[in-house]
Amino acid sequence: MQILVMAATEMEIAPFLSDNSSTDTLITGVGAPDAIYHLLKRVHQIDYDIIIQAGICGSFSTENNLGDCVLVKQDVFADLGINERNNFFSLFDIGFAAPDNFPYKKGWLINEHALINEAPIKKVKGITVNTVGENKAQTDLFIEKYQPAIESMEGAVLHYVCLQENIPFLQLRSISNFVGERDKTKWKMKEAIHHLNITLKQVIDQHTNCAFNANQ
Repeated sequence: MQILVMAATEMEIAPFLSDNSSTDTLITGVGAPDAIYHLLKRVHQIDYDIIIQAGICGSFSTENNLGDCVLVKQDVFADLGINERNNFFSLFDIGFAAPDNFPYKKGWLINEHALINEAPIKKVKGITVNTVGENKAQTDLFIEKYQPAIESMEGAVLHYVCLQENIPFLQLRSISNFVGERDKTKWKMKEAIHHLNITLKQVIDQHTNCAFNANQ
């Protein structure tokens, strides 16, 4: 089985990189532009059976514990739109795009592949943003509009590209901080990366074994 593991930074999957000998990896850089370019370039060179994006994220809810791993079921480019009259309007809101035009469904990029249901990991709703910070007004706006569990800076790229290219995918995230908390002493970066890499290996082993057994 041809698997690609992608991450924004080497730091996020450093333990996996040090032990991995067979799975392809891709470090895209931080943010959607770099992620789109490098992912598209790679998938046009190699046909993958699964692409797994692994990275840390911020959580909007204290119901999620720092260090917990989640799979993102649906994602969206949350800040792609227009700010007007102290409100935010997405491209769908203002009619610049149709919310059910492929690969979107009701404005979301949804992973409906059976792969996501096979893993015993909590499934959540995520958003992808170009700017992270401590702007409470922006955080409140995103919560009201999308009711997300987590945020990242590259997640929707994986969903968009893989849906367009018809490639099975998983977005695996580990929570390092709560959204808006910029005091790094309150982050659990080390724990998040540790749990992320353990879970990443488990997910890969599961699908590799399934593929091996299917070929027997």
